[in-house]
Order: sequence, then structure tokens, then C-alpha cells
Amino acid sequence: MNKSDLIEAMAADAGISKAAAGKALDSMMTNVKSVLKGGGKLSLVGFGSFSVSARAARDGRNPQTGASIKIPARNVVKFKAGSELKDAVN
Repeated sequence: MNKSDLIEAMAADAGISKAAAGKALDSMMTNVKSVLKGGGKLSLVGFGSFSVSARAARDGRNPQTGASIKIPARNVVKFKAGSELKDAVN
């Protein structure tokens, strides 16, 4: 499923236009990015939690040449699935 498929499904489920569903999805994605960019955590009960975690700098290897490289520190997004989502998948 891609974004347009999701918008179509949301519009059908909610009985709204595809344009309205698209705006709602875009708003949700913008707000998730905003919360995570600020270092916050977003919890959707039953679905899961999004958070940001710091990954330390480390040494790595180029698999083609075997040369050692420095991998810089960075922030990464983490998602932990909620119980209802886990149960729905199993």
C-alpha cells in the first residue's frame, strides 16, 4: 500500500472526499515530524509510540574495499508497536 492507496482507504472508511483525507494525512505526518524534531515522543494508544534516539558515532567498514570509515553520530526515529497492533498482525 502506498500513500494514495491509504488516502483512498481513509476516504472510504470515513465517508469523506479524497482531498479531505489527503489533508488529514498530510497534517498528521507534519505534526509527527514536528513532535519528533523537537525531541518529543508521540504515543497512539493501541497503535504504537514514535520516539527519537541518539546513535553514537562509531567505526565501520566499507564492504567493497574493507577500508575503515567513521560513521557520524545522528538521531534516529524509533517505533514501538502497541499491543493492539501486535495482536492484529499475529
